[in-house]
Amino acid sequence: MKNLLGVILLLLLFSFHLQAQSFKTSQDSIQYFYKNLFETMKKGYLFKENVDWEEVALAINENCKQYYSFEESLEEVSNVFDLTNADHSKLFYNNQVFSGNFEGPTQDDFTEQWVRKYKTTPAFEVTVLDDKYGYILVPAMRSEKKLNKQAQRMYDEIYKIKSSHTLQGWIIDLRFNTGGDIWPMLLPLYDFLGDTKVWGTLDFNKKLVSEVTLEEGKYKANAKKIASIKPKGELLDNVKVAVITNMATGSSGEVTALSFKGRSHTIFIGDKTYGKTTTNVGASLPFGAYMTLTVGYDCDRNGTYYEQISPDVTVKKQDNFDNLLLDGNIQEAIKFINAH
Repeated sequence: MKNLLGVILLLLLFSFHLQAQSFKTSQDSIQYFYKNLFETMKKGYLFKENVDWEEVALAINENCKQYYSFEESLEEVSNVFDLTNADHSKLFYNNQVFSGNFEGPTQDDFTEQWVRKYKTTPAFEVTVLDDKYGYILVPAMRSEKKLNKQAQRMYDEIYKIKSSHTLQGWIIDLRFNTGGDIWPMLLPLYDFLGDTKVWGTLDFNKKLVSEVTLEEGKYKANAKKIASIKPKGELLDNVKVAVITNMATGSSGEVTALSFKGRSHTIFIGDKTYGKTTTNVGASLPFGAYMTLTVGYDCDRNGTYYEQISPDVTVKKQDNFDNLLLDGNIQEAIKFINAH
């Protein structure tokens, strides 16, 4: 399940200039690839100081002697990630994804209702519950080529509801948000966050190196505009909001949640999150491969890092996606919204 330096965003592109070369043997290409992989990680990986790179390289290079092609040698990428404890990094090549062997939630950790809906690949959804409460399902998502239009489309769905109903509060459901790109997740939620700092990145020493703000519908990383929407109507930054998470909420899904940390009139409901609260960037590698490399810690608007995001009200295995008003998380959210 989850996105060198003054990192600004999840899944930015970080590229090395690779010299075009010809290789006499498959072993030449394999050695060249892993040399670049190690160089990439040694320059940017958050925990690079904790790794004995010489020992790792010796072990991987020895293992690679058994392979007859570069493609076959990619089986060793999992070992690279295991040996460096890179549990949030992945490598992509020709529609294949390689990651380390780390424990995570299994199907048994979720309800039958959650598993059934997860298999449908839930989409962004905005609706009204009981004529009183706004409900927004924010799933995992990737940026489209026209990011501004993508974010505006989802923002407009929320605007349509907020402008046509008098609601007592809103519920933001992140139970299917396993990660992806953060920009199309946060921009549609601009009205709830307002003009403020929403999250940032810390270096290995937990020193702030980057911060993200929202300003008049613009998503800015270190004051540089990345994408934007055109806001409409009044902000909702003082309305009651309940944020629902579970063990599937990971990576940029967790960033979406922690962006609400420090916001007034906000409660977190459900289960603790997955625990992939580290910043990833994209790094180009030889032969068309690329990886997502962990380069920093995610933090909230106040610079606080959370290994996992724990709820204020714990609700376990009480999902009901057939009737949301019977869902235990929604019921707790409604209690919060109705409380004086």
